[in-house]
Amino acid sequence: MIPTNPRIDWSRPDADVDTLIIPDGNVPHRHEKDWQMAWGDVMHSVVITKGVPDFSEGQVSFDEDGHLERGKTPTVMNPNDEFAAQAALQTKVRHGGRVSAMSMGPPGYQSVLQQAMEIYADELYLLSDREMAAADTWATAITLATGIKKLGAEVEAPDLVFAGFKTADGETGHTGPQTSLCLDWPLLTHVIALDVEEDAGRVRAKRLVEGDVEEVETVSVPLPAFIVLDPEFAPSYRIASHRLRLKDLREETTARAAEFEDHLTVWDHEDLNLDPDYIGLDGSPTIVESVDPIPKPPAERDATMVDPNDPDEMAAVLEECLAFVEG
Repeated sequence: MIPTNPRIDWSRPDADVDTLIIPDGNVPHRHEKDWQMAWGDVMHSVVITKGVPDFSEGQVSFDEDGHLERGKTPTVMNPNDEFAAQAALQTKVRHGGRVSAMSMGPPGYQSVLQQAMEIYADELYLLSDREMAAADTWATAITLATGIKKLGAEVEAPDLVFAGFKTADGETGHTGPQTSLCLDWPLLTHVIALDVEEDAGRVRAKRLVEGDVEEVETVSVPLPAFIVLDPEFAPSYRIASHRLRLKDLREETTARAAEFEDHLTVWDHEDLNLDPDYIGLDGSPTIVESVDPIPKPPAERDATMVDPNDPDEMAAVLEECLAFVEG
């Protein structure tokens, strides 16, 4: 049985999927001196992203229980997750390695991952099946953490996981920190700048203190680490070689995104060895009481059509505008 507070056993990089969840959940962080031996020399960054309704389309669909019908709603990559992808790209430019993008959602989220690859990704991973549907942030975090562990066991153990601040639909900001909790990794939030100290096996970051743009602190934590980017984050490429490397990587990923299906892996709950009782709707303690649609504003203003070639009509418009200029 999965415990109420599941943790992933990162103390065993060679563990198979069957040993992901341990009973006591007390996994100590790996010491800095163990990082290179256990994690190898290739920097591996993972970006977790989510699709959100494209509100500009005005076609958001809910079922009778108030759950968003994502399969029937136009979806785009969550805007805040773009900062996470940019941070992973900056890390790749400075330190090499690989970048993986991961999302949990319906098959339509392939387009979301394609958007992530357009920013930068070497490979894409979609966690998807009906058992994962209608998950709240906790069930989503369990699924994502398990996917990250499987990625580490089969490809390359991640050094950094990047996430956006919050999503444009739920706006809870829970999924990133909860995924970090499941991994039992150090967590840095509201990050506005960062770099990796490879020799020490640490990441150093500047972060906003309680969201105050006037107060910034510098912190350092051992790898692997979980980073939640603040919307104030801006990548920095001050060295000429980095800017040249950035140009090459952007060209590579643009070409790769055009054929993203060749770089996409899909895992369902059986691939992840997840009990359906602990994921999706069944594993979600959150209860949606109701959803109120966003009302459309009334059309209270009238528009007057003006012929720009009519001197009298244009004179009237100019006279009205001058009244505002003159106060």
